[in-house]
Amino acid sequence: MADYSALDKFLHRLALGTPAIAEMLHDLERGLYLKSSPPAAQSQHVFVTGLARAGSTILMREIYATHQFGSLTYADMPFVLAPNLWSRLARAKKPQGRAERAHGDGIVVDVNSPEALDEVYWRLFCATDYIAPDGLSPHDPDQDRIDGYIDLIRLILRRTGKLRYLAKNNNNILRLRPLARALPASLFLVPMRAPLQHAQSLLAQHRRFLTPDPFTAQYMTWLAHHEFGATHRPFLFGDRSTGDPLTLNYWLQMWLAVYADLGAAVHEHPNAMIVPYEDLCADPRVWQSLTRALGTPAAAMTEIHSRDSRLVPDHDPALANRALALYDQLRTPALARLLA
Repeated sequence: MADYSALDKFLHRLALGTPAIAEMLHDLERGLYLKSSPPAAQSQHVFVTGLARAGSTILMREIYATHQFGSLTYADMPFVLAPNLWSRLARAKKPQGRAERAHGDGIVVDVNSPEALDEVYWRLFCATDYIAPDGLSPHDPDQDRIDGYIDLIRLILRRTGKLRYLAKNNNNILRLRPLARALPASLFLVPMRAPLQHAQSLLAQHRRFLTPDPFTAQYMTWLAHHEFGATHRPFLFGDRSTGDPLTLNYWLQMWLAVYADLGAAVHEHPNAMIVPYEDLCADPRVWQSLTRALGTPAAAMTEIHSRDSRLVPDHDPALANRALALYDQLRTPALARLLA
């Protein structure tokens, strides 16, 4: 974001940091374009959600590469709640080049790359229901807010010319159950990574983002991206994380709390499934089975690959064993379902 101009920053503050303007533009978008948008409630959309660093971005990008789905992209920023209106106003905007994203993980993006941006809707209309100074809590949006979200999906589909929506939003773990109930024809994919490597990746990203510039910190807060770094607020599931976020134990505790809840949610909803990331990388059958479940062409994977193992920092062996036991407990039925 260092290359954002003063005008870019002003527009972001206007569209994302001023709720009254964001809501007004969203209302205008609905009035102008909703009637001509495709229906959405009964379509087979795909939602990728899990704990950050589980491979959710790569999985979403592989699915998006099938060209079957419409998604929000960086080109929709900052007016993500008015995608059709903004696409008309921004036609003359100079395209930016490709660059590695700030995570330093080798993922290269440009303005046409899909990204987790629809959280802006939930933050605007439901922030007090789930965002608190000490963390982010699960919430159950009422029917009006669910219907409003489905309307946003319709508007995005109109802008993209597609009939199926694809979203990667890790905060959807906070509302997985109500969304799965409201959209029974859709599929909710929950990538799961082996806990020690996953916790280590979260710790590394937390350290990486501890000293952002003021605008980047604002940007992360506007998108309710509090997974790690200076703006970190933990997910408040069950036995919530305690202690120092600069230790591996903290992130192992979070892994346990989040995936214990996600495992229960997947068990309750047949349109949700866990996708073990290491198996997706190592066994081509997993991706082939997943594309069949998605009803997409069986294209070869281009970005999913095994991650290098690294030395794991000091941690509580008993805590790690609990996490590994839960991982095995969730992985076995997930693989059986995918490979059936």
